[in-house]
Amino acid sequence: MNTKEIYQNNPLQGVKLETILNELVDHYGWEILFAYLSINCFKMNPSIPSSLKFLRKSDWAKEKVEAFYMYKLLGYPKADDIQFQLPPRDRIVPEHHKARGPVNLSLEDAQRIKDKKSKTSYKKPSTPSNPWGQ
Repeated sequence: MNTKEIYQNNPLQGVKLETILNELVDHYGWEILFAYLSINCFKMNPSIPSSLKFLRKSDWAKEKVEAFYMYKLLGYPKADDIQFQLPPRDRIVPEHHKARGPVNLSLEDAQRIKDKKSKTSYKKPSTPSNPWGQ
């Protein structure tokens, strides 16, 4: 697939990061963004300019926001395993996948998801006790 085809099938093509952030804040607000994404610039005195400054320096955070935009605000179906490994701007959205619109999100759901992740995350095994009692 050539570069032109990739960008034709990506809803982020031609959309500025500032536009993405403005739309997310307008729809969900800072509190929901922080609850779901755990990016501190959305919690401590959040603003569009300061968040953009951070996101432009931090590829991991920018990609997290762009994926959130694609899959939560626009409502595209999740990418397959191969596409999911690519940054959101490089993913190809199959033509039959259509945007379904914003997903309803709540602080309660965000907390439930965090709790579930913390229960399934790796737990370090405890150190065995000293067999000699020292």
